[in-house]
Amino acid sequence: MTLLTILGPLEDVLTAGLEWFHSSLGLSWAWAVVALTLAVRMLLVPLTVRQIHSMQRMQEHLPEMKEIQKRYKADRRKQNEELMKFYKENQINPASSCLPIIPQIPIFFALYFVLRDFDKEIYPDYRGSDLGWLGFVPDMTADITSHWSGYVLLAVYVASQVASTWFMPMATQSKAQRAIFLFLPFVFAIFIINPPVGASFPVGLLLYWMTTNLWTVGQGLVTRGLRSKTPAAPAKRSSRTPPKAARDGESANDRGAIAPTPTAAAAAPPRRVKRKKKRTRR
Repeated sequence: MTLLTILGPLEDVLTAGLEWFHSSLGLSWAWAVVALTLAVRMLLVPLTVRQIHSMQRMQEHLPEMKEIQKRYKADRRKQNEELMKFYKENQINPASSCLPIIPQIPIFFALYFVLRDFDKEIYPDYRGSDLGWLGFVPDMTADITSHWSGYVLLAVYVASQVASTWFMPMATQSKAQRAIFLFLPFVFAIFIINPPVGASFPVGLLLYWMTTNLWTVGQGLVTRGLRSKTPAAPAKRSSRTPPKAARDGESANDRGAIAPTPTAAAAAPPRRVKRKKKRTRR
């Protein structure tokens, strides 16, 4: 079973979406691609919310995770086992960071096939319709290298991809991994300019990725704003945590505060109680 056969139903859905945005809402084909991208990202919002919550939990427990990695540094197998137990106890799903990305991969390839055969399968029913975008892209189905506007969009794509990676919170990502993700868009840009023999990248595909990246950038900015406004959660008390009064007393003594003076009742001598004499019977 070929890739084209597997993606056939998804291609039909994307084609129907493009035709609906163009014929029903009156959008040009390029703006229909942008609208379709926004619709896809809105459908992926539940997965994105799960991703953000999981990554926030990972960020909160990051010191404990680093401590586990440090403790079992010499035993990688034991380290992975302890990390899996820690994830389960704290309801952390490390794979959730990839949830919004996984569905976008088949959508990207399906849209590529749709735009590749656009002139043969879709455009004949809409002869004379607008294929341009913002007045400087003449044809969104043409190859990126066929017009100078394609290089402009490629530069915007690289910038938006770098920005989306920069603003996306990655709790467990090392500096090396982050550097790789920041460098990948430049490698992909070279691959787009010099594609394999028989392959081509239409401008509409860049519009899809640009819109996706700009959505991700906005999502990252909103997430950072919400995290900065959210008050820090109180520390969880364990059996080894001293009582509040003891903690307050220790903190006061540490600051050099004067110890409280004993009360008058505590300083006063003990009170004597007079006993009644017993009467003797005659």
